[in-house]
Amino acid sequence: MTIRSTPFAITLAVAGMVPGVPAAETDTPDSLEILVSKPVTGEASRLSASAMTPEPVSKLQENTAVSLSRMGGRGLDPVVHGQSQERVDVLLDGIRVEGACPNRMDPPTSRLSTSLPQTLQVVTTNRTLRWGPVTGGQVSATTAAPDFDDRLTTGHLTIGGSDNGDGTLVNASAAAGDDQAWVRLAGGHDEASDYEDGDGERVRSAYENTEGRLDGFWQADSGLMFRALVSRQEERDVKFAGAGMDAPKTDTDLYRLETGAPVANGQWRLMAWQADVDHVMDNFSLRPATMEMQTLSETRVQGVRLTLDQSPDIYTEWATGIDFESTNWDAARYGGMSLAMVNALMWPDVERERIGVFVERFHQLTPDLKAGAGVRYDRVEMEAQKADVPFAGTSAAEIYLQQYGTTATDVRDDNVSGFVDGELRLNTYNRLKATASYSVRSPGVSERYIASWSPMPGKRWIGNPGLDTEKHKKLELSLVGNADDWTWQPAIWVDQVDDFVYRTKADDGASVHRNIDARLMGADLALGWSNGRWSTSGSLSLVRGENRDDDRSLPQIPPLQYTQTLGWRYQGHTVEAQWMLARRQDRVDVESGLDAGTSPGHGIVNLTGTHPLRDNLSLSWSLDNLFDKTWAAHVSRANTDPFNPDAVRVNEPGRTLRAALTASW
Repeated sequence: MTIRSTPFAITLAVAGMVPGVPAAETDTPDSLEILVSKPVTGEASRLSASAMTPEPVSKLQENTAVSLSRMGGRGLDPVVHGQSQERVDVLLDGIRVEGACPNRMDPPTSRLSTSLPQTLQVVTTNRTLRWGPVTGGQVSATTAAPDFDDRLTTGHLTIGGSDNGDGTLVNASAAAGDDQAWVRLAGGHDEASDYEDGDGERVRSAYENTEGRLDGFWQADSGLMFRALVSRQEERDVKFAGAGMDAPKTDTDLYRLETGAPVANGQWRLMAWQADVDHVMDNFSLRPATMEMQTLSETRVQGVRLTLDQSPDIYTEWATGIDFESTNWDAARYGGMSLAMVNALMWPDVERERIGVFVERFHQLTPDLKAGAGVRYDRVEMEAQKADVPFAGTSAAEIYLQQYGTTATDVRDDNVSGFVDGELRLNTYNRLKATASYSVRSPGVSERYIASWSPMPGKRWIGNPGLDTEKHKKLELSLVGNADDWTWQPAIWVDQVDDFVYRTKADDGASVHRNIDARLMGADLALGWSNGRWSTSGSLSLVRGENRDDDRSLPQIPPLQYTQTLGWRYQGHTVEAQWMLARRQDRVDVESGLDAGTSPGHGIVNLTGTHPLRDNLSLSWSLDNLFDKTWAAHVSRANTDPFNPDAVRVNEPGRTLRAALTASW
């Protein structure tokens, strides 16, 4: 491995060398994206409405292009256009985070703040490369700065709960300052017991989650600014119906330091971050076990990013930047008497270092045509530092050799990605957008290095250090239009993937990884109408995934999905009815071990409302699964829950009433 400098040291050193010259700040170029946040009138209503979901990522389900894979009450894992896990990057206020569980009990989206509302965006293709290439999707969460409105302090207090699972929550924030300098303290706690599905069957889903965060901002008259964040999240006693273990403890610490200033015809920004996650999972703390096992795992991420944005004239925007990221994954599974024996090095102390550079430019060629292009190079180095450490009579290196015939565990990837983008105004009402991109992804830590060993081949999961990088050649076309009270956006896309990393079953039943050629394609349609008081919208998404090597469907592809909403708004009051439909999915890949078979279609009705009670007090409520249907998302995990052994997948909650009261000042 090469670069070892600490990101915070780099930040301070570079900040002292970059000049700050007053100039107008430029915005990041627009992205082809799915916006899932909704406007709610009033600060109290906005804060209260954000408490209506047990986990913030569940708001992504409002768009049919996104599905959520459920394993328990927390840890919902997003699937974007049929792609998930390592193919969906997650950015939390610009911080790239990773999970610490080899079985994805804690996907990066479980780090979303529960104490402050966040705007969520899902980008489905490249239109900027500053955060890396987009292969499947990119989920970005942005926390708004406090709104002081000529006051010296601002804050909120929310108290709420739910009946199904006896959930309770409380969160609060307090900030002092003004738009030029402020400091904010926020925190919260939420917990729930096991919920019941539509048949009244208990589903292992209990959890406790506590968060505390401190952030601040300062800006000089010259435009020089500093922003900092420190946060701590503690998850306790999280149960999972879709796994053979639970997670009694997960701790996450996030640190971010950002600075920037105007320069020439734009601005420079420098940000450093660190994300530390410690995770414990076992099969005995929260359930009975005949043979106790425990996995201790940790992930450490450090990164630094320097970007320069410029607008030399009103027609041109360009940006360039460099970033460095170092990630370490280490996970060991223990068993035997007193859990003293290491029976698997799930992640054999894997180190990944990545350094990337990008440049991109956007130009208004004519009043009706805007074009852009960008290119990015990433050097990725990965090393399994404990590949030769013995455990249970073998080692990770011996397992790789036995399964794949490879002895090389050190990997070097040179990844070049790029895009070409255009937007053409066809007439007063319609704009045509087109993006063609070539994105390269290095396989993830589990895909290359997981060494979940067992004497029984059917229980083994073995990564492949010899995997080639994935190459995504994607084309996306969309028509964005509006006229009078109507809006519409049909889109079609195709993603041809060379060396797609495919997880499947070997002849002996072990779960393995190999490269295949694959193709994903689909269509999205959104149509909406609003007259200010009444509104209605419909969205449809279709995805088809093909394993072209084996001439069969890819696993974990969501079915045709459609959502229809009807909303009413008046003097701050909002009420919305939502009808979520999904077709039966019979294009599955049972041989891979990832699909739990075909899935039936479903239709679910949800109701939500927000009501201002006083100027600074509001009530929000939701009635999910109004008709108490029993259903599960096709992409959810297969159920291993002893309470509900006949379920094919982890079922969603039955009818659930949630309510929250928020006071703000």
